[in-house]
Amino acid sequence: MILEELAGCQETTTTSPPVRTDEIPAIRIEPSKGRVSLQLREMWKYRELLYFLVWRDVKVRYKQTVLGVAWIVLQPLLSTVVFTVIFGILLKVPSDGAPYALFALAALVPWQYFSGSMSRVGTSLVNSANLITKVYFPRLIIPLSGVLSTLVDFTIGFAVLIILLIVYRVPLTPQVVWLPLFLLLAIVTALGFGLWLAALNVRYRDINYLIGFLLQIWMYATPVVFGATLIPERYRWLMALNPITGVVEGFRWSLIGGILQDSNPPGPSMAVSATISLVVLLAGLVFFRRTERTFADII
Repeated sequence: MILEELAGCQETTTTSPPVRTDEIPAIRIEPSKGRVSLQLREMWKYRELLYFLVWRDVKVRYKQTVLGVAWIVLQPLLSTVVFTVIFGILLKVPSDGAPYALFALAALVPWQYFSGSMSRVGTSLVNSANLITKVYFPRLIIPLSGVLSTLVDFTIGFAVLIILLIVYRVPLTPQVVWLPLFLLLAIVTALGFGLWLAALNVRYRDINYLIGFLLQIWMYATPVVFGATLIPERYRWLMALNPITGVVEGFRWSLIGGILQDSNPPGPSMAVSATISLVVLLAGLVFFRRTERTFADII
């Protein structure tokens, strides 16, 4: 299979008689012309490599930590405790009638998936420089593995959220069926912005430092520690321009909408978020495919 072939290329070396260079056929790899192709057939051919990169990312992430994968559980829990103390108890930020811990965690789980995915996708090409310069494969596999591997963290964080719902005795409502749609929107948004950052990061390594700073600002511009109802009605359209707003509000509505004072579905913000996310993803795919021909030369 693909991985076995790649591994076999590096296992052994044999001594062979010298070959005249003029007898070696030249092989030239050129980018496809015309419309930008997503290489879906090539992606399917190299699906084993995608599985391997996802598995490697999950394994390496917590390999040398004392607590290991327990950090996946501790991260949302510790963040929820900190936000509950600072914003819920000290600053008394309104939580729309829900317990603040539940209110915050319902938004933290999708936000941490988005921020973790975008960060991993943004640095994925630079972190895989050795692979890119030595082996041919569809480069889109690398950023795609970033959003898929982070789903492991999301799944465990979501399980913690469900446990908290049980602790607070909050029943699930029929609107929970919309949850996969909001998760899909989070994946699309993270991949879209991540593709731009990944391609730019190959040429401009300052992006490495910019990503963390950008995500810090972005979180406080997103209704994670506060609700969208805290913003005056005439300014809410500005918050809807943030594509992750629809995801966060959608998760809250799907999971704890039954106990929120404002239980209206996030229709307008969801529509705006989805539109912006799709535009960013399509533009990111085009930009990534047009610049990937230079990755191996400058990485």
